[in-house]
Amino acid sequence: MTKKRRKGSSNKIANLTNTILSILKKDRNQSFNYKQIAAKLEVDDASSRNQIIKKLQELLAKKEIEETERGKFKAVITTEYHTGILDMASRGSGYIISADFDEDVYISSNNINKALNGDEVEFYAYKRRKRGKFEGEITNIIKRAKSEYVGVIQIHDNYAFVVVNGTKMYTDIFVPINKINKAENGDVVLVSLESWEKSEDSPKGQVLKVLGKPGEHNTEIHAILAEYGLPAEFPQEVEDYANTLDTSITQEEIAKRRDMRKTLTFTIDPKDAKDFDDALSFEVLDNGLYEIGIHIADVSHYLQEGTILDDEAYERATSVYLVDRVVPMLPEVLSNSACSLRPHEEKYTFSAVFQMNEKAEVKNEWFGRTVTYSDARFAYEEAQAIIETKANQIPEDVSITGKPYVADQKVADAILKMDEMAKVMRSKRMRDGAISFDKVEVKFNLDEQANPIGVFFKTSQDANKLIEEFMLLANKKVAEFIGKKSPKKTFVYRVHDEPDATKLAALQSVVSKFGYKLNLKDRNSISSSLNGLLSEVQGKKEQNLVDTLTIRTMSKAEYTTHNIGHYGLAFDYYTHFTSPIRRYPDVMVHRLLQQYLDGDKSASEAIYEEKCNHSSNMENLSTKAERDSIKYMQIKFMEDHKNEEFVGVISGVTDWGIYIEIVANKCEGMVSVRDMKDDHYEFDETQYALVGKKSGISYQLGEEVVVKVKNTDLVKKHLDFTLIGKPEVVTL
Repeated sequence: MTKKRRKGSSNKIANLTNTILSILKKDRNQSFNYKQIAAKLEVDDASSRNQIIKKLQELLAKKEIEETERGKFKAVITTEYHTGILDMASRGSGYIISADFDEDVYISSNNINKALNGDEVEFYAYKRRKRGKFEGEITNIIKRAKSEYVGVIQIHDNYAFVVVNGTKMYTDIFVPINKINKAENGDVVLVSLESWEKSEDSPKGQVLKVLGKPGEHNTEIHAILAEYGLPAEFPQEVEDYANTLDTSITQEEIAKRRDMRKTLTFTIDPKDAKDFDDALSFEVLDNGLYEIGIHIADVSHYLQEGTILDDEAYERATSVYLVDRVVPMLPEVLSNSACSLRPHEEKYTFSAVFQMNEKAEVKNEWFGRTVTYSDARFAYEEAQAIIETKANQIPEDVSITGKPYVADQKVADAILKMDEMAKVMRSKRMRDGAISFDKVEVKFNLDEQANPIGVFFKTSQDANKLIEEFMLLANKKVAEFIGKKSPKKTFVYRVHDEPDATKLAALQSVVSKFGYKLNLKDRNSISSSLNGLLSEVQGKKEQNLVDTLTIRTMSKAEYTTHNIGHYGLAFDYYTHFTSPIRRYPDVMVHRLLQQYLDGDKSASEAIYEEKCNHSSNMENLSTKAERDSIKYMQIKFMEDHKNEEFVGVISGVTDWGIYIEIVANKCEGMVSVRDMKDDHYEFDETQYALVGKKSGISYQLGEEVVVKVKNTDLVKKHLDFTLIGKPEVVTL
C-alpha cells in the first residue's frame, strides 16, 4: 500500500496527466472533484491538491475531460471499448481473446489492472508501433473467472499469504490472521478471493479449506479438484436422498415399457469397469434383417427434475476421470447399482432399436423405454479374442476371472456379425470425411498406495471400435429423429465446427518438417489428408506429437441447441444419448426424447441453451483436471527414474526453453535455455528451433534428444530435464 504524502510536501506528483485520465476512464460514467481524485491518489497536502486542480484545468482546456457540474469532471471518451477473455502468460503479461479482433490483443503487465486469468474484461486497443499488432489496456473487470484458488499458505505473526499454484497467477492472496481457518504454515489450502481494492497490491481472501501437506498424494489430487471447483464427495443430504430411492423392478413399471428381457443382450466394457451404462442386443429376424438394440441405463427414471439429486447432478454435469479415481456425477447407489447394466440382472433402459441389413443400412428404427436382461458381460480383451480367433474360446490371459472359459456360441456369433457391420459403418464414415483419431492413451499401473509402478499405452482395437460405431449410430439416429421434425423442436446437440484455417496452415508448417504434406484446398481434401497424415505417423517417433498438434487444430466439440453438425464425425446431426450415468447432457436428451415421443410441445430453447453452456464449461474443467492428474502422476513416476537417460522428442520450442516428450513413457518436461551452457541459444520462430549463436547447433521441433531428470516438483507439476545431447552423439 502506498504511503500518504506528508502535509506540506512540495514534491511533484509523477505522471499526473495519465494517472488522472486513468482514474476518470476506469469509472467513466462517474464524475469526480479534485478532493476525490486526491483521495484516490492518497495525498492530502496543499501542494498536491493544487497540482491536481491545475492539471484538471489543463485537461479541460485540451477537451480531454469535461466538467459535468461545477468542480466535477469526467473523461471524454473517444475510444471504442471491447470485451473479451484474458489469457495470462507466465510473465505477468497476457492476451485478450475477443470476437472483435481476428488476432489476440496483447496486454502488458502494467495494463492488466488487477484482472486475472480467464476473467471477462472490458478493454480498449491500439496498434503497436513496432509490429503493427494490437495492444490494449484493461479498463474494467466484467466478471471474474473464479473466486477460489488453491495454493500454499505462508503464515507470519499477524497475517498470511497464499502463494497460488500455477504460472498464470501473478499475485499472492493476502489473508488476515483471523481468516486462516486453522491452517498451519506450509499447508495446501483452498482460499476464496474476497476483495481487491485499487490501492492494494494483493487481493484479500480467506481460507475455506485445508487440503493437506504439499506432495502427499491425496492432498495433490484434492488440490487438482479444488483448483477447478470440482467436488471430491457428495453432500450427505444428496447421498441420503439417493439411498431412499426405490430401485426395484416392478410389474407396474414393466407394463409401461417394451419388454426385451428375452432378447440376447450383453455388455462390452473395460476390464476394471464398475458401471455399465450401455448394452447391445442382437436378434436375427424372419425377414433376414438383424435387429440390434443399443440399450442405455434409464437414469432419468430415477433422476427426477426439481430434486436435490438432480440439482447436484446438473451442477457436476459430468463424471471426472482422474488417474487414480473416478469422481462420479451420480451417487454409487445409481452409478454402480440401479443404473448399471450388470450381468444376469433386469434393468430399466432407454433404447434405440434398429433393423439393419448385411450392408449395415438401417431399414427401420424405434426409440423408447424398455426393460432388459443382460445375459453376459465381456471385457474388451475378451471380445477382441473372439473377433481375432473367430471362436468362442476365451484364454486366461484376457479373461476377467483369470481362468479360461468357453463363451456362449450365440453371443460369440453376435459379436462377430456386429464387428463386420461396425467395420462397414466405420468405412462409410471415413469416406464421408470423418477424421480418424486413434490417439494413444497413457495409463499407469498403480500400487495399493496409488504410486505409479509402470506405464502402459491403451490403443483402440476392433472390440472398442465395435462399441464405438453402435454408440455413434444411436447418437446420430436420435439426433436425426428429433432434428428433422417439423415444426422444429428444441434439442441438445453435440456439435463440432470446421477447423480454423490459420491453425491448419500452422499444422502444415510443422508437419512439413517431418516430410508430410497436407492438401487444404477444400473440406473433403482437408479431411482426407488429415486422415492420411494420422495414418502415416502411426508407429513413428513423432506420432504422439503430430496426433496432439492435429487435435489442437480442431475446434472444440460442445453442447448447444443450435445444430451445425459434427465435422470430426462427418454427421449432419449428432447428440449424446449413450452415457447418462456420467454426462448430464445425455440425461437432458433422454428427457426431451421422451417428451416428444409423448407428443408434448417443444421445450424452452433459452433454458436448454443455458444448460448446454454449463455442461460444456464443466466438461472443459473436468478435462483440465484429468490432464493435471496425468501430469502429476507422470512427475511422480519420473521421481524414481532420476539417474536414467531417456530418448525424447522435442514437442515444443519457446524462447525460454524446449519441451521434450519421452518416447518410452510419454512424460513431458522442459529444458530451460538457461541450463544450455554450451552456447547462447536464440529462438528461431520460423524454424521452431533454438539455435546456438556460435556453433549453429539447433534443437528443432520433432527432433530426438537425450535427457536426464533434473528436478521433479509435484506441487507445481513441473518436470525439468537436463539436456545430454542428440542420440547420434550420445551412447546410450
